[in-house]
Amino acid sequence: MATRERRLAEFDGNGEPPADVPVQVLCEDHSGTYQLPFECRWIDGEWRNDESGGKVEATVVGWRLPRA
Repeated sequence: MATRERRLAEFDGNGEPPADVPVQVLCEDHSGTYQLPFECRWIDGEWRNDESGGKVEATVVGWRLPRA
């Protein structure tokens, strides 16, 4: 559980992300937490792949602005 809590702390975005800004997202499934290898945007109440525009079919549990 410590790993999950540490990862959640790294993805410290609160509320909805800024409009028109791609962000990194943290997802979770039965195996644990993982960061998607692409940036996403929050569009009309759902997460979308910033490159393809496809809907993210995962449970997003956190987001953050891209790290340099």
